[in-house]
Formats: sequence, C-alpha cells, structure tokens
Amino acid sequence: MNEKILLVDDEKEIADLIELYLKNDGYTVYKFYNGMNALKCIEETEVDLAILDVMLPDMDGFRICQKIREKYYYPIIMLTAKVADGDKILGLTIGADDYITKPFNPLEVAARVKTQLRRYMRYNNSVQQTVENSAYDIRGLIINKNNHKCFLFGNELQLTPIEFSILWYLCEHQGKVVSSEELFEAVWEEKYYDNNNTVMAHIGRLREKMKEPARRPKFIKTVWGVGYTIE
Repeated sequence: MNEKILLVDDEKEIADLIELYLKNDGYTVYKFYNGMNALKCIEETEVDLAILDVMLPDMDGFRICQKIREKYYYPIIMLTAKVADGDKILGLTIGADDYITKPFNPLEVAARVKTQLRRYMRYNNSVQQTVENSAYDIRGLIINKNNHKCFLFGNELQLTPIEFSILWYLCEHQGKVVSSEELFEAVWEEKYYDNNNTVMAHIGRLREKMKEPARRPKFIKTVWGVGYTIE
C-alpha cells in the first residue's frame, strides 16, 4: 500500500491528526492548509484520493472539487462543518464521492478512505467477466465492465467510479425497480439510513452527463416512493 492522498484542511490540528492516521495505514499524504497550494499539487502530482475541507481561507473545497473533476476521476471525500442537506448535495452533485461531517472520529476518515480506494482500484483493475455479463447495450447506452467504458449514442461518458457502479447496477437489474436503500448498500457497501440524499445527488449528476431531461428521462427513470429503474 502506497497510495497518495491529497489532504486539504485549514484547521492544523485536524489536518495533522488525519495525516497521522493515514500515514500509520501506509499512505503517502500531501497536506495543505489552503486551496492555492492544493491546486498546484493537483497539477504537479499524481494522487489516488483527495480529502477536501469545505471552508478554506482562500477558496472553498467545492471549487477544488470542480477543478479536480475537470481532469481526474479519483475519489473525493469532503469534510464539512455544515450540516444542511443542501451543502452535502452540492458536494455530491459537483463530483464528490462521499462526505464526513465535523466533528468526526479520525478512524472513520481512515475507514472511508479504505472503502473509496478499494472501489477505485477495483474500477481501474477490472476482474475478468464472462461474455454474458460483461456488457449491456440498452437502446444506444453501452456499458462494459471489462474496460469500464460507457457510451451513449456513440459518445463516451466520462464517469467517476461511483457513477459507473450506479449505472452498471441499474443496467444489471434492467426492468426492475431498485430502491435507494438497495442501490446505496450495493454501491457504497455501507448501511443505508433514512433521509440519505447521496443516491439522489449521484443520479442527478448521471442524468446531467447523459443530457437526460429531468422531467422525462429516457433511461434512468424515477418510480416515486419506490426507487429507480432502467427499462
């Protein structure tokens, strides 16, 4: 294990504590207390995961998240003292994979890092599949688990590992309505709790990338009160 972690938090005590736990787990940590130095690191250093505080002295973590998503698809975990659902949804909508609300146990951060990296590595090092279940072609939406590529009407969709996993699971269960709880636990591999807007935010981002109309989507459809389906 020598994955590289970008850590950005202006609260020195918190950043130093997280760094200590991550280094104890064998990670290389690039730690910054402001956004400008973090952006410079992003351009010059290849990292495997980013942990971004939302509130920074020179810019917010959302801007850094957006900058990363312009070129990279590695996991992003947001740290936030804000508890409003709107802030959490915003982070997920612009490309974050997970969020942790302060105050938190540093062991939780380390566990979330491991989960996200495990999923990301599995995404990039695809396991050999049988021909029957390695790809789906649904009315011009083609998704292939062997090479982790997805095309819509011939145009490649640039999906994060989370987005790919969500779309794959829905295609794998084509014709079935999948609840938010089932989708969350299958993709995030964690227990689902009520009022969790994570799935909704990622579905919204997927539809945006697919240029799906919000009211009448052609592919990912909402069955109100039940879940989502691809028919």
